[in-house]
Amino acid sequence: MLSKEDNRRLAQLERQLHREDPDFCARMGGGNFSVSATGRPALPLFVTAAVIAVAAVVLALAGWGIPATVVSVWAAVTATAAGFRMWKARNRSRI
Repeated sequence: MLSKEDNRRLAQLERQLHREDPDFCARMGGGNFSVSATGRPALPLFVTAAVIAVAAVVLALAGWGIPATVVSVWAAVTATAAGFRMWKARNRSRI
């Protein structure tokens, strides 16, 4: 485990490398720094959450309360995961 000073120095070296040789960083880092650690952007998760939310509304309108509740919780979890992934990617790009 690195000390605080070592972490600070490592972060400083990373920022300097990003400024001096962004092509090298793109090759070593997989290219796009605006995506999450898994390499997938958050937008498809938001679309998936919206589709699941629409399904929950349809189930609720059909009178199926319990399945609508389960599906709406599923949509909320998916939207939360997308938000977390976007937040993580945004913080990673600030290096």
